[in-house]
Amino acid sequence: MKPFSEACERNRVPILTVLARVFADRRRVLEIGSGTGQHAVSFGAALPHLAWQPSDLPHCHAGIRAWLDATRLPNVLPPVALDLHDPVWDVGRFDAFFSANVVHIVDWVGVEALFEGIARHREADCRVALYGPFNYGGRFTSESNAAFDAWLRRKDAASGIRDRDAIDALARRIGLRLLEDNPMPANNRLLVWGG
Repeated sequence: MKPFSEACERNRVPILTVLARVFADRRRVLEIGSGTGQHAVSFGAALPHLAWQPSDLPHCHAGIRAWLDATRLPNVLPPVALDLHDPVWDVGRFDAFFSANVVHIVDWVGVEALFEGIARHREADCRVALYGPFNYGGRFTSESNAAFDAWLRRKDAASGIRDRDAIDALARRIGLRLLEDNPMPANNRLLVWGG
């Protein structure tokens, strides 16, 4: 049985609207934290010019494979194991990276490791797209985001909504510049860097 995320179903069209534009000239995308696999098959089907590489911790792979088996998309590859904290990612090189709802779940060391991994595996001209809730100037953008952050921190004190400027500083450290900050439904954003 395929795992299902209501959030993935709700946010796929707004995210795709941006990705179709910013990944129009890309060839290979590494999705960091593919979760259920819904985004991989949805975006892979809509963007057939891309080789879409799902990745996640091994316990997520059966669910991702269930979505891949149901769709049999030729451009969406089998999932690879990826732990942000692992100093070696066995994934190859990419000219695009996508991650949804990961940076507020992992600890800050994991967020830093995400950008360090991108630096090791990026082509010179790449695009990085991150989706999720972000704070601005250290402040929540909505009461619902403040409540979500409190819920996250009750589950894991090291998680929580990150500040957009702190994330941008990590991107700048690896030679990326912020190209777009796109508003999304439910007080989320889709940030896009290039470099």
